Amino acid sequence: MTLHDSILSGDRRALARLITKIENDQPESRAALAALYPRGGRAQVIGVTGAPGTGKSTLVSEMAKAYRRAAKTVAIIAVDPTSPFTGGAILGDRIRMRDLSGDDGVFIRSMATRGSLGGLARATDEVVAVVDAAGFDVIMIETVGAGQSEVDIARLAHTTLVVEAPGLGDDVQAIKAGILEIADVLVLNKADLPGAEAATRALRGMLMLAHTQWDVPICETVAAEGKGVAEVIAAIDRHRNYLLQNDGMIQRERDRVRRQLENLARDLLYSRFIAAKRDEVDAAIEAVASRQRDPYSVVDELLK
Repeated sequence: MTLHDSILSGDRRALARLITKIENDQPESRAALAALYPRGGRAQVIGVTGAPGTGKSTLVSEMAKAYRRAAKTVAIIAVDPTSPFTGGAILGDRIRMRDLSGDDGVFIRSMATRGSLGGLARATDEVVAVVDAAGFDVIMIETVGAGQSEVDIARLAHTTLVVEAPGLGDDVQAIKAGILEIADVLVLNKADLPGAEAATRALRGMLMLAHTQWDVPICETVAAEGKGVAEVIAAIDRHRNYLLQNDGMIQRERDRVRRQLENLARDLLYSRFIAAKRDEVDAAIEAVASRQRDPYSVVDELLK
C-alpha cells in the first residue's frame, strides 16, 4: 500500500510520516501530494493568531473539544518558532493540548517556521492540503504570534481569528501589532481580567475605522474555563455562511492558489537558477563582497 493510500484509509502514522517528508522537502513527498490533492477541498480551515500570552493554545484546545462534541474531526497545525540549536519547533505551551492526545478524532502537529516569514512554516500550505485530503472536518492553524508578519494566515484560512487579551500593554495593542485588519472574528480572551471592558471598547472603536463588508464580531472568552467558546464557533459559522452566500469562499480559494503557485514557481526557478549558474553565482558573490561590483548589475547580468 502506498503512503497516500494509507493516509486515505485513516492511518495517522502514515499522515505524520508524510508531513515529515514534506517538511524536509523529500522528493517522494511530491508524488503523494499530487495523488492526495484532488481528495481535498472539503475541510473548514480556521486560522488563529495574535500576540504571545493571549491564550491562543488554550482557546484552540477548547474549540477542538467543542467541535468533537459536535462529532467533527479536528486537525491542529501549530506553527512554532524554530529552535536555534536543533532547527525544530519549540513546542512551548503545546502541553496544554495533551488532554486531546487520546482522541482518535484529533490530530495535532507542531511545525517549525525554519526562518519563514509571515508566521507560517514554509510547508504549511502543503500540510493543510494533506490533512484536508485525510478527511478532517476542521483544520485549525495556530501561528507563532510574531506580530506584523502574521498576515499570511489570512491568505490560507477561510476564517481568521485574531486573539487579544487585556493587560498586555495599552488598549491599542491590536493596532501596534498590525494584524487587526485581517480579523474575521476578534476574540478578547481572558475577559475576566481587569481592563477587559476598556479593551473591548478600544477594539470596537478600531473596528469603526475599518471599512469591510463583513461586520467583524468581538467575542469575549475565558478559554481556560471554556467560557465564550460556543459563541466563537457560532461567529465562525456565521462568517463561513457569509462567504458561501457571497462567493467569498471561491475568491479566497483562488487567492490562496495564486499565492501558492507564485511561491512554488519562485522556489523552483531559484533552485534551477542556482544549479545552472553555481560557479557564476560564487564569482558574483566574491565580486560584490569585495565591492568590485554592485549587486544590482550583477543580478541583471546573471539573469540574462
